Amino acid sequence: MWFILKQIARVGLQAEKAPEPNDAWHTEREQIAADILSILGRALCIRQVDAGSCNACEIEIHALTNPYYNIEGMGIKFVASPRHADMLLVTGPVTKNMEAALKDAYEAVPHPKLVVAVGECAASGGLFGESYASCGRVSNVIPVDVTVPGCPPPPIEILRGILTAVKAQKNSSGK
Repeated sequence: MWFILKQIARVGLQAEKAPEPNDAWHTEREQIAADILSILGRALCIRQVDAGSCNACEIEIHALTNPYYNIEGMGIKFVASPRHADMLLVTGPVTKNMEAALKDAYEAVPHPKLVVAVGECAASGGLFGESYASCGRVSNVIPVDVTVPGCPPPPIEILRGILTAVKAQKNSSGK
């Protein structure tokens, strides 16, 4: 205990500096909110599925709900049931144990279905690849509309991936 107190006295408390205000993000945020409402005409409901990830992507997805990104204020919300969802947000390589659950969740989402694979593992299988315990990438199990690469991808890239999927769905439906 004394060792730790001496070290704190010698080094001081180490902490990150608070982020600087970013006016560009607030402009982009308003544009994203306007795009979602113009495309869907309502809120976007997302069901997030962890298919076997290390939880790094989940932490970045969770960051989307903090006051800085505030995706609920943009008309995007997470739901508990795939039956209420417009989109599946899938992270991690699909483990053999999660394969059936992921297919069931995909089948429960009403049409038109959107699927966004978040993170390197979901996009390509990542470090785990395909093995006796892993099906690899999400697209090996269910159709994927958009992949968001990165290990883990930053929250803004996840948000861009969500918006890309929504815009692609709008363009394919001809609205």
